[in-house]
This record gives sequence, C-alpha cells and structure tokens, in this order.
Amino acid sequence: MAGPARTHPLIAVINDDRDFLDLLEELLEQEDYEVVLRREWDGAYGFVKELRPDLVILDIVLGREERGWTILELLTLDPVTRPMPVIVCTAALHSLQDHEPLLRKYGVYSLPKPFDLEALLALVQAALDDAAPPPVTG
Repeated sequence: MAGPARTHPLIAVINDDRDFLDLLEELLEQEDYEVVLRREWDGAYGFVKELRPDLVILDIVLGREERGWTILELLTLDPVTRPMPVIVCTAALHSLQDHEPLLRKYGVYSLPKPFDLEALLALVQAALDDAAPPPVTG
C-alpha cells in the first residue's frame, strides 16, 4: 500500500559516514528533495521497503565491510522494492567493476567516489526521470 502522495521526491541515503550524509542532505534539500538518512546497514532493507522512497543512494562499504551488496541484492529480489531506482555511490572501485554486470542487469546506477556534486545531481535527476511513469495523454 503506497503512502500519501509527496510534493517532492523522497530520497533515502544509506551511508555510515556522518559528514557525507550531512553534505548530501544539505545538497539534496537545496534542490527541493525530501531526504531521509540511514547510517546503519542492519535493517536498511526493511527501512527502504517500509519508507518506499523515490530513489535510494547506497554506499557499499558500511562498517568497513561491503555490506551494501547484500542490501542491494535484497532490494532487487523483492518485487516491492525492485522498481525503486538505486544509485550505488562508493569508493570501492574494484568491487564496483566486479559487480558491473549485476548493476546493468538490474538497471542500477553507479557513481564512484570522489565525485563532482553536479554529476551526482544530474544522476539523481536522470534516475528519477527514468523511474517516473509516462505522462497521461488524453
């Protein structure tokens, strides 16, 4: 059951770096997005499933381990969360390259760290545009 209609897209950011979360929250809110933050990887999948954001920005290395892949796998396997666009935003470049076929298979966006903030905003907009239902014509 979907929640109430939102006036601004809701973005969930999952990352264990408080400074990164603060930066993204400030940047995205300036662009009129609603932002929710999650620092803990444990329970992150359930958090996303319950919240049903319009977009998830997910780090891979959480708690010094690559736990983000587990969260991503759960999100892509669940029919409820599979349609949600995800941007994997990580400094784990080798791991990102190793998982490229999986990312392509599920249409997951990736953005290696460090990145330009304008590049992030452009990718956020592209992911939200791709996920938007086609306009109703009549």
